[in-house]
Amino acid sequence: MEKAEKGLNSSERDGEDRDTPLVERALAGDFAAFEQLVKKHQARVFYHAMKFLNRQEDAEDILQETFLHAFKGLSSFRGDALFLTWLLKIATNNCLMRLRKNKKMDLISLDKPVEINGSELPREIMDWSQNPSDQRMESETREYLDKAIARLPEDKRIVLLLKDVEGFSNQEISQTLGMSVAAVKSRLHRARLAMRDLLSHYFEEREINKK
Repeated sequence: MEKAEKGLNSSERDGEDRDTPLVERALAGDFAAFEQLVKKHQARVFYHAMKFLNRQEDAEDILQETFLHAFKGLSSFRGDALFLTWLLKIATNNCLMRLRKNKKMDLISLDKPVEINGSELPREIMDWSQNPSDQRMESETREYLDKAIARLPEDKRIVLLLKDVEGFSNQEISQTLGMSVAAVKSRLHRARLAMRDLLSHYFEEREINKK
């Protein structure tokens, strides 16, 4: 299975088996089939955009742009990755272009609440389901992880999100960010080292408190 599929949970991966006939029908000119794909994946794409932009209006724009680009470029979908993975790559590119355009790379603020319809909701974007040991992680630890990632510089934070949260491969991150694979690996290594430093004090305190 492609590395970029690691960020998808088991139900999403299982549901992808039913996407192939819909994609084939859409390619044959069946617009209703494409509408089914939109209804099936629009929530996942929307919350993916929220991770990067933290604004409902911007995420809604990205949602529309993503499916518009997907519809126009559907013939380029080769099927060597899951359809949802392909959609998330399009959404990521759209998010990054918007961030660059606005010159607001600090919009990825994981410690800030999400604003939806005038109400603030806590941000819960970390999905560690691909690692069984992380499934047992307490909510307190999850919250600290979110805050630790939020403290990373923007360039390291984006690479860490794409690699360790969404499960993109180094090659896909390279293509998405317009940098070499070697640069991706280097930046990811520095991001993980920074995360280790941020988390070390927290886990040391936890061990002390257990005694």
